[in-house]
Formats: sequence, structure tokens, C-alpha cells
Amino acid sequence: MAFITGSTLLDAIVLSVAAREGTYGYKITQDVRSVMEVSESTLYPVLRRLQKDGCLTTYDQAFAGRNRRYYKITPAGSQRLDETLAEWEEYKQKIDRVFYGGNET
Repeated sequence: MAFITGSTLLDAIVLSVAAREGTYGYKITQDVRSVMEVSESTLYPVLRRLQKDGCLTTYDQAFAGRNRRYYKITPAGSQRLDETLAEWEEYKQKIDRVFYGGNET
């Protein structure tokens, strides 16, 4: 079963992958695909938007005779990721209460 995910969650997943280390687009795609179905044609606009928003920065590095574009999270991207993770945790707790029962807060 696949759950529909919005752009906020996709952004957070991409930022989380980029926060681990500077990495290139194809690797980000593979890491994101390990948790959700996404095509490269979907992911590259997300990378460009996050870069435009100041959440990611890029640099090129030679690899096998060609340049590979790497993405690295910025302080603004780390802040956005932290905020989204806090909101995610709150949302997840609400869903867990519905799924598994528990006290209302």
C-alpha cells in the first residue's frame, strides 16, 4: 500500500538525506526511493526549489571524467528540517493515538 505524501514530507526527506553528507542527485533519488516511490522527474524540481529557497547549496565535483552536481544542506535547510521534524513528530503521535489508542492530549 502506498500513502499519498505531500511536498512538505518530500522536502523533509530530501533535506534529511542531504543533511547526512553532501551527495549527488541520483544518490538522493535512490535514498528517497527506499522509503517512497518518486521519479527523477519529480525529484529534480524539488532539489531546484530547495536550492532556490536557500535550503540547499550545490557544488560540482569531477567523477569518471565528468562533473557531478552535489547538494549540501544549508543552515536555513537545517532549520526547516528541524521545524518539519517537530511537526512530523506531533502529527505522528496523533495518528498513533488513533491507530493504537491512547489518551487525548
